[in-house]
Amino acid sequence: MSFRLSQRDKDIIGFINQFRAVDRDSLVELFFKQLKSPVNACNSVMVRLYRLGLIERTQQYSPTVYLPVDAKIKKNSQKILHFLSILDVYKQMCEYSTPKQVIVEDKPTRRKGGIEPDLFCIFKGSPFWVEVQRNQYSEQKIQAKINLYEEFFFSGEWKTLYWQPGNQTAIFPSVILITPIRYAVSSNHLRIIQVASIHELMEKYKGSQKQKKEEKPRMHSSSTGIKINLL
Repeated sequence: MSFRLSQRDKDIIGFINQFRAVDRDSLVELFFKQLKSPVNACNSVMVRLYRLGLIERTQQYSPTVYLPVDAKIKKNSQKILHFLSILDVYKQMCEYSTPKQVIVEDKPTRRKGGIEPDLFCIFKGSPFWVEVQRNQYSEQKIQAKINLYEEFFFSGEWKTLYWQPGNQTAIFPSVILITPIRYAVSSNHLRIIQVASIHELMEKYKGSQKQKKEEKPRMHSSSTGIKINLL
Protein backbone atom coordinates (compact mmCIF):
# COMPACT_ATOMS: atom_id res chain seq x y z
CA MET A 1 0.00 0.00 0.00
CA SER A 2 1.42 3.35 -0.96
CA PHE A 3 0.51 6.42 1.06
CA ARG A 4 2.01 9.79 1.70
CA LEU A 5 2.61 11.11 5.16
CA SER A 6 2.60 14.81 5.88
CA GLN A 7 5.35 16.36 7.99
CA ARG A 8 2.82 16.64 10.84
CA ASP A 9 2.05 12.90 10.53
CA LYS A 10 5.76 12.13 10.81
CA ASP A 11 6.16 14.52 13.75
CA ILE A 12 3.24 12.89 15.61
CA ILE A 13 4.57 9.36 15.03
CA GLY A 14 8.05 10.48 16.17
CA PHE A 15 6.60 12.16 19.25
CA ILE A 16 4.66 9.02 20.25
CA ASN A 17 7.79 6.90 19.74
CA GLN A 18 9.74 9.35 21.89
CA PHE A 19 7.29 9.62 24.81
CA ARG A 20 5.97 6.00 24.63
CA ALA A 21 2.40 6.93 25.61
CA VAL A 22 0.56 10.08 24.50
CA ASP A 23 -3.07 10.93 25.19
CA ARG A 24 -5.33 12.45 22.56
CA ASP A 25 -5.76 15.77 24.41
CA SER A 26 -1.97 16.27 24.54
CA LEU A 27 -1.77 15.69 20.78
CA VAL A 28 -4.54 18.28 20.29
CA GLU A 29 -2.61 20.78 22.42
CA LEU A 30 0.77 20.18 20.78
CA PHE A 31 -0.14 19.62 17.12
CA PHE A 32 -3.68 20.85 16.37
CA LYS A 33 -4.32 23.82 18.66
CA GLN A 34 -4.21 26.37 15.85
CA LEU A 35 -6.94 24.68 13.76
CA LYS A 36 -10.62 25.60 13.70
CA SER A 37 -11.80 22.20 15.03
CA PRO A 38 -8.68 20.82 16.75
CA VAL A 39 -10.28 17.78 18.41
CA ASN A 40 -12.03 16.62 15.23
CA ALA A 41 -8.87 17.16 13.19
CA CYS A 42 -6.79 15.20 15.71
CA ASN A 43 -9.30 12.31 15.84
CA SER A 44 -9.32 12.10 12.05
CA VAL A 45 -5.51 12.01 11.77
CA MET A 46 -5.08 9.48 14.59
CA VAL A 47 -7.69 7.08 13.18
CA ARG A 48 -5.91 7.23 9.81
CA LEU A 49 -2.45 6.59 11.32
CA TYR A 50 -3.86 3.72 13.40
CA ARG A 51 -5.51 2.09 10.38
CA LEU A 52 -2.27 2.42 8.47
CA GLY A 53 -0.58 0.43 11.26
CA LEU A 54 1.83 3.26 12.11
CA ILE A 55 0.73 3.64 15.75
CA GLU A 56 -1.01 1.54 18.40
CA ARG A 57 -3.72 2.70 20.77
CA THR A 58 -5.39 1.71 24.01
CA GLN A 59 -8.93 2.67 24.89
CA GLN A 60 -8.46 1.67 28.54
CA TYR A 61 -8.18 5.40 29.14
CA SER A 62 -10.39 8.28 28.17
CA PRO A 63 -9.45 10.07 26.01
CA THR A 64 -7.60 7.42 23.97
CA VAL A 65 -3.88 6.92 24.59
CA TYR A 66 -1.60 6.22 21.63
CA LEU A 67 1.48 3.99 21.78
CA PRO A 68 4.34 3.10 19.43
CA VAL A 69 3.77 0.10 17.14
CA ASP A 70 6.54 -1.84 18.88
CA ALA A 71 5.46 -0.83 22.40
CA LYS A 72 6.54 -3.45 24.90
CA ILE A 73 4.03 -2.32 27.50
CA LYS A 74 0.62 -3.91 27.94
CA LYS A 75 -2.35 -1.75 27.05
CA ASN A 76 -3.56 -1.76 30.66
CA SER A 77 -0.11 -1.31 32.23
CA GLN A 78 0.45 1.16 35.07
CA LYS A 79 3.60 2.14 33.15
CA ILE A 80 1.32 4.09 30.78
CA LEU A 81 0.34 6.44 33.63
CA HIS A 82 4.03 6.92 34.37
CA PHE A 83 4.78 7.91 30.78
CA LEU A 84 1.80 10.29 30.80
CA SER A 85 3.26 11.91 33.95
CA ILE A 86 6.57 12.45 32.13
CA LEU A 87 4.65 13.93 29.20
CA ASP A 88 2.87 16.29 31.59
CA VAL A 89 6.23 17.58 32.87
CA TYR A 90 7.31 18.22 29.27
CA LYS A 91 4.06 20.07 28.48
CA GLN A 92 4.46 22.27 31.57
CA MET A 93 7.98 23.15 30.43
CA CYS A 94 6.61 24.05 26.98
CA GLU A 95 4.42 26.70 28.61
CA TYR A 96 7.64 28.59 29.44
CA SER A 97 10.07 27.46 26.75
CA THR A 98 10.30 24.38 24.51
CA PRO A 99 12.92 22.02 25.99
CA LYS A 100 15.77 20.86 23.78
CA GLN A 101 17.67 17.55 23.54
CA VAL A 102 14.72 15.70 25.13
CA ILE A 103 15.35 12.07 26.12
CA VAL A 104 12.64 10.00 27.84
CA GLU A 105 14.07 7.34 30.18
CA ASP A 106 17.62 8.54 29.65
CA LYS A 107 20.42 6.01 30.17
CA PRO A 108 23.54 8.17 30.33
CA THR A 109 25.73 5.35 31.65
CA ARG A 110 26.23 1.82 30.36
CA ARG A 111 27.03 0.53 33.80
CA LYS A 112 24.36 -1.84 35.11
CA GLY A 113 22.42 -0.43 38.03
CA GLY A 114 23.35 3.16 37.18
CA ILE A 115 21.06 6.18 36.99
CA GLU A 116 18.05 6.06 34.66
CA PRO A 117 16.33 9.46 34.84
CA ASP A 118 12.75 9.63 33.61
CA LEU A 119 13.61 12.66 31.49
CA PHE A 120 16.66 14.58 30.34
CA CYS A 121 16.37 17.94 28.66
CA ILE A 122 17.96 21.32 28.31
CA PHE A 123 15.37 23.75 29.61
CA LYS A 124 15.92 27.49 29.35
CA GLY A 125 19.63 27.00 28.80
CA SER A 126 20.28 24.57 31.68
CA PRO A 127 20.53 20.76 31.61
CA PHE A 128 18.21 18.80 33.91
CA TRP A 129 17.59 15.20 34.83
CA VAL A 130 14.01 14.76 36.02
CA GLU A 131 12.69 12.02 38.30
CA VAL A 132 8.88 11.81 38.38
CA GLN A 133 7.79 10.27 41.68
CA ARG A 134 4.09 9.44 41.36
CA ASN A 135 4.06 7.20 44.43
CA GLN A 136 5.39 7.68 47.94
CA TYR A 137 8.72 6.02 48.65
CA SER A 138 10.86 5.67 51.76
CA GLU A 139 13.50 8.33 52.27
CA GLN A 140 16.11 5.55 52.17
CA LYS A 141 14.99 4.62 48.64
CA ILE A 142 15.08 8.23 47.44
CA GLN A 143 18.49 8.80 49.07
CA ALA A 144 19.75 5.62 47.36
CA LYS A 145 18.66 7.16 44.05
CA ILE A 146 20.58 10.37 44.90
CA ASN A 147 23.61 8.26 45.83
CA LEU A 148 23.57 6.75 42.32
CA TYR A 149 23.66 10.27 40.87
CA GLU A 150 26.66 11.03 43.10
CA GLU A 151 28.41 7.87 41.88
CA PHE A 152 27.85 9.01 38.32
CA PHE A 153 29.13 12.48 39.22
CA PHE A 154 32.39 11.04 40.57
CA SER A 155 32.76 8.69 37.58
CA GLY A 156 33.29 11.69 35.29
CA GLU A 157 31.46 9.86 32.46
CA TRP A 158 29.01 12.72 32.15
CA LYS A 159 31.72 15.08 30.90
CA THR A 160 31.67 13.40 27.48
CA LEU A 161 27.88 13.16 26.97
CA TYR A 162 26.95 14.29 23.47
CA TRP A 163 24.98 17.38 24.57
CA GLN A 164 27.84 18.90 26.58
CA PRO A 165 29.13 22.25 25.24
CA GLY A 166 32.33 21.11 23.53
CA ASN A 167 34.26 24.35 23.93
CA GLN A 168 33.26 25.08 27.54
CA THR A 169 33.48 23.45 30.94
CA ALA A 170 31.27 20.36 31.19
CA ILE A 171 28.08 20.77 33.26
CA PHE A 172 26.50 18.18 35.55
CA PRO A 173 22.71 18.56 35.24
CA SER A 174 20.56 19.66 38.16
CA VAL A 175 18.31 16.84 39.40
CA ILE A 176 14.62 17.70 39.71
CA LEU A 177 12.43 15.45 41.84
CA ILE A 178 8.81 16.00 40.79
CA THR A 179 7.03 14.92 43.94
CA PRO A 180 4.12 16.08 46.09
CA ILE A 181 6.09 14.87 49.13
CA ARG A 182 9.29 16.51 50.40
CA TYR A 183 12.00 14.02 51.26
CA ALA A 184 14.82 14.74 53.70
CA VAL A 185 17.51 13.87 51.17
CA SER A 186 20.63 15.83 50.42
CA SER A 187 23.88 15.93 48.51
CA ASN A 188 27.05 17.93 48.98
CA HIS A 189 27.92 17.59 45.31
CA LEU A 190 24.71 17.85 43.27
CA ARG A 191 21.96 20.41 42.89
CA ILE A 192 18.72 18.71 43.92
CA ILE A 193 15.40 20.48 43.50
CA GLN A 194 12.19 19.06 44.95
CA VAL A 195 8.99 20.53 43.53
CA ALA A 196 5.46 19.28 42.91
CA SER A 197 5.47 20.65 39.35
CA ILE A 198 7.41 22.70 36.82
CA HIS A 199 5.06 25.58 37.63
CA GLU A 200 6.33 25.46 41.23
CA LEU A 201 9.92 25.41 39.96
CA MET A 202 9.30 28.56 37.93
CA GLU A 203 7.59 30.28 40.88
CA LYS A 204 10.56 29.42 43.12
CA TYR A 205 12.95 30.71 40.50
CA LYS A 206 11.06 34.01 40.24
CA GLY A 207 11.19 34.29 44.04
CA SER A 208 14.93 33.57 44.14
CA GLN A 209 15.58 36.16 41.42
CA LYS A 210 13.66 38.77 43.39
CA GLN A 211 15.60 37.88 46.54
CA LYS A 212 18.91 38.23 44.66
CA LYS A 213 18.02 41.78 43.70
CA GLU A 214 17.17 42.67 47.29
CA GLU A 215 20.27 41.27 48.97
CA LYS A 216 23.89 40.45 48.22
CA PRO A 217 24.48 37.05 46.57
CA ARG A 218 25.26 34.23 48.98
CA MET A 219 25.81 30.50 48.77
CA HIS A 220 22.78 28.22 49.16
CA SER A 221 22.69 24.53 49.95
CA SER A 222 22.09 22.29 46.93
CA SER A 223 18.69 21.13 48.12
CA THR A 224 17.18 24.57 48.74
CA GLY A 225 18.86 27.16 46.56
CA ILE A 226 18.05 27.17 42.88
CA LYS A 227 21.10 28.50 41.11
CA ILE A 228 20.12 27.69 37.56
CA ASN A 229 20.06 29.55 34.31
CA LEU A 230 16.39 30.10 33.47
CA LEU A 231 16.67 33.04 31.11
